[in-house]
Amino acid sequence: MIRRGAAARRRTSKYGNEFERNKENMKLGMINSAWEQHGIDLLSGLERTKEIGFDCVDIFQDPLDPGADERITAIRAKCDEIELPIISVVGVSVGLIDFNPSVQEFHLARCKNYLDMAVELGAKNYLLVIGEYIWQKEVIPPEEQWKWGVEHLKTLGEYAAERGLEIVLELEPFDMALVNNLSEMGRFLTDVDVPAVKANIDISHMLLSDSKPEELASLRGRAGHVHISDCDGKVHGDFPPGDGVVDFPPYLQAIKELEFDGAISLELEYSPEPEKIVEWVTKAYDATDKLMREIDLRD
Repeated sequence: MIRRGAAARRRTSKYGNEFERNKENMKLGMINSAWEQHGIDLLSGLERTKEIGFDCVDIFQDPLDPGADERITAIRAKCDEIELPIISVVGVSVGLIDFNPSVQEFHLARCKNYLDMAVELGAKNYLLVIGEYIWQKEVIPPEEQWKWGVEHLKTLGEYAAERGLEIVLELEPFDMALVNNLSEMGRFLTDVDVPAVKANIDISHMLLSDSKPEELASLRGRAGHVHISDCDGKVHGDFPPGDGVVDFPPYLQAIKELEFDGAISLELEYSPEPEKIVEWVTKAYDATDKLMREIDLRD
């Protein structure tokens, strides 16, 4: 288990300042879990990511999994070798708003382990899904779970800031989710009031939550990362852009106007033909690259 002291800072590498040098454009990345879910091993997946042309990668790895330290070391070594920057580590921690204080404390410590892992990997942020579901909505008042979420994100945001990191929160477009539209995201960030805690903009989630592109202006100065995938307009889909109903240019233009330093990462976890995952990812890369270049979001 990787744990760092309070003085730990984000590790840098030979490409570690690339994002700071190119603020006028965004990078194109992907979440690495698409590979392993379809039978391609961890390191081969990273190599495929680089070969296809991605600028960076998001890492889906639980720091408390058995063998995590060895996997984290291997990830960092491979990414250094092939010059593939890690921008984000991704985790789900709905236990932060569980009704049991002991469960909350466990997940608070677990989130700190994610942040320590982000330091070790040289990442820029920790993408956190908090309160994907509110299980006991009829038993526990949602305002109580909101309060717990705010309190814990204040703590984690300060912990992240001490390490030169950001936490970016995911909007989940479900009725029972804690933060399920842009208005709620803005309210949550205001209540947390820690600059290191920002929003992840998930474009298909915005569509599914009936959030319009012009509403993104409310996140100026408070956005840190972007996820992109397509959907059928009814359920979470993770399709390559162009395979669903999302009208991407208005959303991407609104993201461009926010003028923040970050990356757009493809989320591709449910290929209908696992044996064709390389073609699926390549198709998604080509479509997203084209969309970004059309509005000057990528060199």
